[in-house]
Amino acid sequence: MKKTILITGGAGFIGSHVVRLMVNKYPDYRIINVDNLTYAGNLENLTDIENKSNYQFIKADIVDSEAVFGIFEKYGPDVVMHLAAESHVDRSISNPLDFVRTNVTGTVNLLNAAKHFWEKPFEGSLFYHISTDEVYGSLGEEGLFTEETPYDPRSPYSASKAASDHFVRAYHHTYGLPVIISNCSNNYGPNQFPEKLIPLFIHNIIQKKPLPVYGKGENVRDWLYVEDHAEAIDLIMHKGKTGETYNIGGHNEWKNIELIRLLCKVMDKKLGREAGTSEGLIQFVKDRAGHDLRYAIDAAKLQKELGWKPSLDFEQGLEKTVEWYLSNKDWLDSVTSGDYLNYYREQYEKR
Repeated sequence: MKKTILITGGAGFIGSHVVRLMVNKYPDYRIINVDNLTYAGNLENLTDIENKSNYQFIKADIVDSEAVFGIFEKYGPDVVMHLAAESHVDRSISNPLDFVRTNVTGTVNLLNAAKHFWEKPFEGSLFYHISTDEVYGSLGEEGLFTEETPYDPRSPYSASKAASDHFVRAYHHTYGLPVIISNCSNNYGPNQFPEKLIPLFIHNIIQKKPLPVYGKGENVRDWLYVEDHAEAIDLIMHKGKTGETYNIGGHNEWKNIELIRLLCKVMDKKLGREAGTSEGLIQFVKDRAGHDLRYAIDAAKLQKELGWKPSLDFEQGLEKTVEWYLSNKDWLDSVTSGDYLNYYREQYEKR
């Protein structure tokens, strides 16, 4: 094997797409997927590659430093692609310490293991940390986040990711550890756990349940198809410059309410329902505490230096996403039960 790549959070939404891409594209790489299989980690996301000879799954919690050191000692990864994270803002508001443990302590455990096991001058080694645009805070009606935008996190989730970004940079400057960070906009696509907007509303429309929209739905997000994100991660890992940050965005801003109305139209068409049926399910609920108004990524650096740009426009990507969920109702049913339903009631039905 040319390389051993350790991917954390590889059973989650974005992670599973990255694992699949790397396993299939690079048969001479050994891909080690480490995931704790919390509510959002699901090995059903990877059934198509689970028996590949260059793939191995390990159930472990990155908060457990002994487990992390044991994995490094046994497998000797050349590259860490760190995606494991608690990632839902609403959950961070309810349980901030969970986000500190996973996103901050877990990241530092991985950095410590890399520093311990990789030998200077770290030739061939890389710690690639995948982060979020939410670390930059909130934009007004104009402007874009660039790699030089000052950090201004507004939620416990974004604060924990900002802290992890700072630790990654600190290990680069203090110890010389070879690192890269990328900050991405909102992802959507197949296999996303239905606490996030698009899969949540697809599920609710199928079930003819209310569509809970925060405030007036005026918040703006930049949407990135998950497979495009995986391709960008692959490119950055292989061709990005050590010590650099790359913003990954979809060039694709939508107000929440406009996105939801488009989704309703697509769902009515796909389900054979009368036009306007799904839009009638929209219910405006009390806004989220500290809800950022607008995020928008300037991905010009990534396009100029590495030649990446999104392959799909949003309408194409949304249609592909809806078709996947409608074709995989068993997957959707399996993840929308038990603890998820209790969480859903707590977050939305009590508002």
